[in-house]
Amino acid sequence: MQLPVVTAAGVWPPVLVTTGPGARSEAHAHHAMHLVLARSGTLAVTTAAALVRAAGIVTAPDVEHALDARGVDIVLVFFDPESDAGERLRAGLTAPIRAIDPGEREALLADLPLRATPEQLHAWGQAAADRLSRGTDAARVIHPRVRRLLRALRSAPPEADTSLPALAQLAGLSEGRLVHAFRDSVGIPLRPYLLWQKLQRAVIAMGAGEPLARAAQSAGFADAAHMSRTFRRMFGMTASELQRSMPRAP
Repeated sequence: MQLPVVTAAGVWPPVLVTTGPGARSEAHAHHAMHLVLARSGTLAVTTAAALVRAAGIVTAPDVEHALDARGVDIVLVFFDPESDAGERLRAGLTAPIRAIDPGEREALLADLPLRATPEQLHAWGQAAADRLSRGTDAARVIHPRVRRLLRALRSAPPEADTSLPALAQLAGLSEGRLVHAFRDSVGIPLRPYLLWQKLQRAVIAMGAGEPLARAAQSAGFADAAHMSRTFRRMFGMTASELQRSMPRAP
């Protein structure tokens, strides 16, 4: 897996597109939905149920899988499941992992320039979500107070108070109501979601050239070891393995 250099503070944008050589990851699960396309040939994804070889895949959030894209160039798109594009894409999925056949792959890639600018990549990612949603209306309803909290968390600094009482006050809900409404709306409990945001901040820091210990500190991890364990669980590789595959910020 290759992630792009991101130098701005905060978490990833709702649709994040990058391209480059593929890699192999161990079994892992993260909260983002993602689309992975092999520009030519195939890639393989393994789940608890099956091994699938296809021109590309779309995964639902929090689905454990291992990806083998060695030897092929890929287009990788992360979708925030709570964004407009993510909700549309999620509504169009009928299984935890959907295979993309060669014909659909070619149709998706037809509008993506080989050397796309960041703006072109973003526009292409939004269009891909529309195409893959198959015109399905988003059926999942996010509690309005949870949506307000999600917006606040995206812009909050790493040192912000994320204790349950503070977040409940921010959302305008009781602590018990927030716990249940968040899981019903987002699909995972509040604490794993906050850990996912920490990991995003760490990737941004690493992409900006920070060493692992400093990236862990700036993202709010206890130490680099804790961050690396989280990387392996959510990305299927350690933080150092991912860092070696990342280009450096200019």
